[in-house]
Amino acid sequence: MIRKPLFDLIRRLLGRPFRQDEVDLIDAALDDLDDPDSKFLHPHTIGPGGIALIKQFEGCARRRDDGMVAAYPDPGTGGAPWTIGWGSTGPGIGPDTVWTQDQCDERFARDLEGYAAEVADAIGDAPTTQAQFDALVSFHYNTGAIGRASLTRLHRAGDHSAAAREFARWKYAGGRVLRGLVKRRDAEAQLYRSDR
Repeated sequence: MIRKPLFDLIRRLLGRPFRQDEVDLIDAALDDLDDPDSKFLHPHTIGPGGIALIKQFEGCARRRDDGMVAAYPDPGTGGAPWTIGWGSTGPGIGPDTVWTQDQCDERFARDLEGYAAEVADAIGDAPTTQAQFDALVSFHYNTGAIGRASLTRLHRAGDHSAAAREFARWKYAGGRVLRGLVKRRDAEAQLYRSDR
């Protein structure tokens, strides 16, 4: 790999020349990228594949004629938790909540950062591909269960086949199987198993 364009870009972004220790660290990271035991193979940010998967299943539903986005009830309960935009829930979101598209997008970005950080904490230093990380963030974004799910324990143990099978268990809402959750868990398991 020709490194000069990358270093030039980073230098421009920093707005200053590199220190030698920075050059050494970047060189070590680039040298280490092909090593499956790489200390740099621990994503902490969701990638485009994970964002697309979440958006596919969350949608930005309930767009009104005036372009605003209205909250909607949980499909499992028919009420709380109320959801708006790209699957955002929490205090202040109820049946009368209305946001602009920009508000939906800004909240989505903040939510993704938080969920990605929680997944990174839950999996620790277990070797994780970007696709696996993205699938785990999508799972956690929907369930909030990364800290207690057996699939997290299995992933940390390196049993990726068993972890991938665990996604399918999380298909219930309000005590019943929801078709949308079955489809989402299947998509997450496929992403988890992929080489991306």
